[in-house]
Amino acid sequence: MRGGGQEPKRYPWWQLILLGLASMLESLIVRPIRRLWVSDDPLDTYAIVHLASAAGDAMVAIALAGSIFFDVPVGEARAKVALYLGLTLAPLAVAGPLLVPLLDRAGPRRAISLASAAGRALVCLLAAPQFNTLLLYPFAFAILVLSKVHTITKNGLVTAYAGPDEGLVGANARLGRIAIGGAALAAAPGILLFKAGGAAAALYGAAAVYTVASLLNLRLPHPQVPVRRGQVSRLGAIPQLAAPAIGGAGLRAANGFLLFSIAFALRRSGEPTYWFAVLAGGAALGSFLGDVLAPRLPVALREEAVVVACIVAAGIGAFLAFVAFSLPILTAFALVAGASSELGRLAFQSLMQQLAPGGAHGRVFVRYEVVFQLSWVLGALIPAMLPLGFREGFLILFGMYVVVGLGYLTPDLVPRRRTGSPPD
Repeated sequence: MRGGGQEPKRYPWWQLILLGLASMLESLIVRPIRRLWVSDDPLDTYAIVHLASAAGDAMVAIALAGSIFFDVPVGEARAKVALYLGLTLAPLAVAGPLLVPLLDRAGPRRAISLASAAGRALVCLLAAPQFNTLLLYPFAFAILVLSKVHTITKNGLVTAYAGPDEGLVGANARLGRIAIGGAALAAAPGILLFKAGGAAAALYGAAAVYTVASLLNLRLPHPQVPVRRGQVSRLGAIPQLAAPAIGGAGLRAANGFLLFSIAFALRRSGEPTYWFAVLAGGAALGSFLGDVLAPRLPVALREEAVVVACIVAAGIGAFLAFVAFSLPILTAFALVAGASSELGRLAFQSLMQQLAPGGAHGRVFVRYEVVFQLSWVLGALIPAMLPLGFREGFLILFGMYVVVGLGYLTPDLVPRRRTGSPPD
């Protein structure tokens, strides 16, 4: 060596790859979680709970993957899918009446969130050894019920924990991104457990994650719900939400239609199998972009305007997808549809949390969750049960957006403008 110096040590290529992955893991996962852990913001404290809950749900989904319709011919799958879509409504029918009186008060919300996580952990432990028996079905139903309990309770906790600087739209969007991160974080361990020990191993892993989520609930501060007054019916309807609810329900129905069109009509039309992965990935990426864009929207932009813009953008995209039918155009539409659906959901969710009067949160949150879940199911049933072509489905989807837009904008059908913000 020149100058008597030593040659720098060279690492094998596989060590460099591992070092790069470790650095990426630290920057993308460990550092953000550490920041949430040490933060004094109550929403950050709840964000860790929500991340763990989403991770557990992802591991349950991995354990149950392929059991609904992808492993059977399309014609034989319809009865199973109809049953599955009906079951997605049943948890709300069970959980809703129980949650209404509890969510109308602020205190029990932490206990409900803890019970939801602990209950899912227990059910996963009971379901794992019974995976190949008929007992799996009531256990899976119980997990769905408890997961829906977490979803509805989240609305109440966000209302209590969201800071004035971030706002409800930003808070809901941040929790949406965190949920995606939790699901992504659990994907690799869940798949490894599934490959190593089957569905039972993945369920045991989910039980461990849910246990962590239940313990994290113990760190939540007492929720301070701002007292608001406003009009609300006995069943939780708010007059100012009539038009936005039509728009939000229409976007949710279109989302269900698109998902099941990809799953069924795409297979019937004989398109290449990889189209499914590309389009589903585009829709998922669009949903994530919606969570990223929502906090960056102008503060002066009203939530109702966001819903209208989402309907218009998705409708134009559906028409272009029908006219210029090709994989790049369809992928772009899936991206737009995913972003529009997520932005519309966040806008309505924030408006609902803003207008829900004190003492009526349970009625309001449960009512609109039922409306949106029913809309998603009805939209999904159309391509699942009818022999539609994949391309023709986009024309039907365009028609759905037109009907929803007219229903939102026609003053004779629904009240179009908010009469004013409820007094504090």
